[in-house]
Amino acid sequence: MKLTRREVLSAGTALLAAGAEGRATRAEDIAGTPGPATHSLNVNGAVRDVPLDPRVTVLDALREHLHLTGTKKGCDQGQCGACTVLIDGERVLSCLTLAVSVEGKRILTIEGLAESDGTLHPMQQAFIDQDGFQCGYCTPGQIMSAVACVKEGHASTDDDIREYMSGNLCRCAAYPKIVAAIKQARDHMSAA
Repeated sequence: MKLTRREVLSAGTALLAAGAEGRATRAEDIAGTPGPATHSLNVNGAVRDVPLDPRVTVLDALREHLHLTGTKKGCDQGQCGACTVLIDGERVLSCLTLAVSVEGKRILTIEGLAESDGTLHPMQQAFIDQDGFQCGYCTPGQIMSAVACVKEGHASTDDDIREYMSGNLCRCAAYPKIVAAIKQARDHMSAA
């Protein structure tokens, strides 16, 4: 739908005029695009109904709507891996995934990885034991990707770990310690 300049200016003026009283017509409604609709997201084992615009990413739904801020917004372009979560057990870059596309799927974030009694997941414990983080910003995405790496069977050698973790960047260059943490967790995860 193409709007004329006059229609855009008229809509903007109407929004400004009504905005102070909180009765503004939404720009999406004026432009003919859909506004928020309620979607059910299964996050960390709990189903939550969330009003979401169809353009909202999983990352923004987690951080802005569900206030789960463990998943980090790094590049917001799918290049750093800081936003990695597991969806139905597979690692996904949440900044590139629309929230409406995962309705009915299981989303696991760093907040849901530990046991309900507070016992850390073996990967979380390994990152602590091996000092696999420095500033910690990339750590949630690293841990979520590492869990998937082990479950996918891509953690048998150091080279495999490096290859399958290459989508997760660490600005502090803690890579040797991350590899050590993954190897430690791999042994615990396979024993469980």
